[in-house]
This record gives sequence, structure tokens and C-alpha cells, in this order.
Amino acid sequence: MQLEDYFTFLAPNDIRLRNTRIGIETILYDYIYRSRSAEEIAKTYPSLDLEQVYATLLYYLHNKESVTQYITDWLEWGHRMREEQKKNPPPISEKLRQLRAERLASGQSYANQVFDR
Repeated sequence: MQLEDYFTFLAPNDIRLRNTRIGIETILYDYIYRSRSAEEIAKTYPSLDLEQVYATLLYYLHNKESVTQYITDWLEWGHRMREEQKKNPPPISEKLRQLRAERLASGQSYANQVFDR
């Protein structure tokens, strides 16, 4: 089996573990930014086995420059999407923010609102 056989290359910015919906960025983020071990990562995602996690880490180590750019692009895209959502929040988010502000202004906690009914 070749290392690439562990993955489905849907697009240059979308590499998934074969037969899953999990992108390599998910595993690599846990490994690189959260300093989680392969064993910890495998336990977190029941649809993965330890071999798939190690294959992802090995793919990263063999293609460090391109995969580092892949992760950088993914992180930047996520940041842009969060900023976009802040500028144009969904109506439900705005409604929840308004209700929270009203509750804080009245001095009544959520627990009091729920249990005083």
C-alpha cells in the first residue's frame, strides 16, 4: 500500500482520510497546535484507527512544505469566515445576542429566568 492510498484528494485544499469525512487538517491541527499524540487523536475520532493517524503524520513529514501551506491556508480561510460572519451574522445569532443583552441589562441570570417560571 502506498502512503497516498490512505487519502482521498478531493481538491488541492481538501484532502480527506479515505472512507471518512475527516480532513487531514483536523488531525494535523491536533498534532501540531494542540500537541496531542497519535493515540490521543485516534481516541478522539472513533471513525479513525491509529494507522490512519500515523499515515497522516507521515504524509505531513514527507510533504512538510506543501502540507504546512495547506494548513496555513486552512487556518486563514477559517479566520476570514469568522470575520465575515461577525460582519454579517445569521439572524438567529443576532436574536440570541439581543436576548443576552436584555437579560444582562435586567440583572437576571439565565438560571433565575429558567427556575423562576
